[in-house]
Amino acid sequence: MEWLKANAPLLLFLAAGSSSYADPVDADRLIRSPAGHSEIVVRTTARLAGAIDSLTWNGKEFIDSTDHGRQLQSACSFDNSPVANAETFNPTEAGSRRDGAGPRSTSRLLEIVADGSHLRTRTQMAFWLAPGERSDGQLARNTTVRSDYILTKEVRLGYRQWSQALDYRVTFTLPANALHKSAQFEALTGYMPAEFSQFWQFDPGSQMLEPLTDGPGEIGNPVVLATLDGGHAMGIFAPRQKGRSKPAYGRWRFTAQRVVKWNCVFREQNDNGLPAGGYSYRMLVAIGTLKDVEKMLQDWSAL
Repeated sequence: MEWLKANAPLLLFLAAGSSSYADPVDADRLIRSPAGHSEIVVRTTARLAGAIDSLTWNGKEFIDSTDHGRQLQSACSFDNSPVANAETFNPTEAGSRRDGAGPRSTSRLLEIVADGSHLRTRTQMAFWLAPGERSDGQLARNTTVRSDYILTKEVRLGYRQWSQALDYRVTFTLPANALHKSAQFEALTGYMPAEFSQFWQFDPGSQMLEPLTDGPGEIGNPVVLATLDGGHAMGIFAPRQKGRSKPAYGRWRFTAQRVVKWNCVFREQNDNGLPAGGYSYRMLVAIGTLKDVEKMLQDWSAL
């Protein structure tokens, strides 16, 4: 008892340090830029450790941000198999599953800069599952709530003549002790309101948008999600990147949850082990009317 009394300050410090939540960094920021007859506004929040919580253009919200998974954000997973699905070892930018719709994130924001139309963040990503949790009956492979995998993102509003496009670059940094043979980098995903109900793919051969089934799943062509009237749309495109795998583009409709999703995924494989360090990817996000987005993809298709 005397030892407990004498070491009470130390015990309080240790207890505080054991929290799965990080000390907050001021992440309530925005970047904005004129875009046609409107402006594009991108917001980050402390609740999501600097992940993008909101994107608006021409009076419309493009992101269906609810829990800590439905954002414009990035994630990764490793050594996936039928008995070890992606969520069982899944560092995620915005936070963990157990963060729910709560006000804090298990991810730790290390740095944020928001200056005019430029955003930069560096985040120590949480694992989607906590140790002991399961996904589709499979047990989490991680033994901590927060990973040592770092995500750095750079976002700039505007690319070429397209003022409402996002030039989006991410780097996933694997720690020195990471021992993986395969990686699935969800370089970017966007969860959107259900009203973006029309799915399209851009055919590089015809240079046209074509209707796309619900799938779900991945294809080789860029994906676009749009409102029924074509007044608002968002598309994803990845230029060729030397030394990196080809991108795959996915789309999903979650009817019960009233949300739709697209993503851009890169997969890396090395049977001798993936080297530690940075894995960088670049995407261009097209925002506007459906016709605007088609013209952007036509412009970018040769990149």
